[in-house]
Amino acid sequence: MTQATVRYSRILVKLSGEALMGDGDYGIEPAVIRRIAGELQEIREMDVQLALVIGGGNIFRGAGLARAGMDRVAADHMGMLATVMNALAMQDALEGLGLYARVMSAIRINEVCEDYIRRRAVRHLEKGRVTIFAAGTGNPFFTTDTAAALRAIEINADVLLKATKVNGVYSDDPLRNPSALRYTHLTFDKVLADKLNVMDATAIVMCRDNRLPLRVFNLNNPGDLTRIVRGEEVGTAVTFE
Repeated sequence: MTQATVRYSRILVKLSGEALMGDGDYGIEPAVIRRIAGELQEIREMDVQLALVIGGGNIFRGAGLARAGMDRVAADHMGMLATVMNALAMQDALEGLGLYARVMSAIRINEVCEDYIRRRAVRHLEKGRVTIFAAGTGNPFFTTDTAAALRAIEINADVLLKATKVNGVYSDDPLRNPSALRYTHLTFDKVLADKLNVMDATAIVMCRDNRLPLRVFNLNNPGDLTRIVRGEEVGTAVTFE
């Protein structure tokens, strides 16, 4: 497959930590991470430069720990470390398929991964390496959604792809309300005004103000990620106009 057959040349995919659990309640399901790695391999075979941000909710959720009484800064740092664990697991899965992958952390943990340096990250992408950004922004009180938006802007990604458990953005929770309306296209302003559950407000504003398009899709639909990269209208597109 050639570059001419794809819509995007550089993408950032945001995965939730929960996506790695499969049907489990905690941790990483090997079969699930291998399946996701296989889809990412298809993207690389299309000669698309690929970056990832993975949450840590399958191991720790900083905000949840804080609500339970833990100091928020300490809880968020634990959440950042959880994202490093997930990133290393994804790196291993990708390398098992013969891809080159690099984990870059926003906090210093040199024994297991590289520090995040923007120019080095771009160079990895240009060399065809899957680049996995871990540890969020390196700061407490910021979500991995915001980290994904920030990194996508920094590396000049063509689009931010957010993988979820449903096939787009709905007017209400489709799991609770079967009558919820699925949007095929939204503006960032409508997402903010209607308080739609897409990403946190900071991430949405960053995408809007930096004119970074966002697409929300269902990770559990095999092939959807590939179809998006080919230019098919999958999930919900969120744009600035």
